[in-house]
Amino acid sequence: MDFYIIDPAGGQLRLPVNPEEVICPGAKKIETVSIVNIGDIDFPNGDERSGVSFSSFFPAEYDPSYCRYPDIPDPNEAMAMLINWRIKRAPIQLLITHTYVNITALLTRTEYRYVGGETGDIQYEVEFRQWREVKARTTAEMAAVTNDSAGEPRSDLKPVPKTYTVKSGDSLWKIAKLELGNGAKYKELYELNKSTIGPDPSKIFPGQKLVLS
Repeated sequence: MDFYIIDPAGGQLRLPVNPEEVICPGAKKIETVSIVNIGDIDFPNGDERSGVSFSSFFPAEYDPSYCRYPDIPDPNEAMAMLINWRIKRAPIQLLITHTYVNITALLTRTEYRYVGGETGDIQYEVEFRQWREVKARTTAEMAAVTNDSAGEPRSDLKPVPKTYTVKSGDSLWKIAKLELGNGAKYKELYELNKSTIGPDPSKIFPGQKLVLS
């Protein structure tokens, strides 16, 4: 497992020492509404953006027992990279190999400290928050969309009735059986098409178009 922080604008940091654990919290947004005589009702309202946090240290000297590679970065320079990414607040990529973590994120928090007896080492904690791009249209773009759609006919949202064209040998009972699943529904079928069929439900003719619903 290796940890990479990659800046699309240029620059990359491979952590020299893997964190002991990685925390990836997730939570669902809940909107609570208070209803008289019922009380509080919770409604799910999407998910919060997931985050990743971990802690480790930048060693001053290479030690093969815990360092991932020999050409480790200077601790102060590595910490400066993290701080600059946090200040810039531009999205970066966090990749942890052999895991599901491969996200575009903002580095939202950095904390570091020097510990006595570990001369030159820097211990640090970081938090990342998954980043989602929001695209906003300009006034000109919105006007163009409005003008383009102004001349278009409005969509007819009314459901189109299902119809059946009478064939030779048909009867209302037969049509109700085949199309509605129950021959006994021929009475309903007749009521829907009384103006087309006329006063006698037994007299239907090929070519007549009957409404089924």
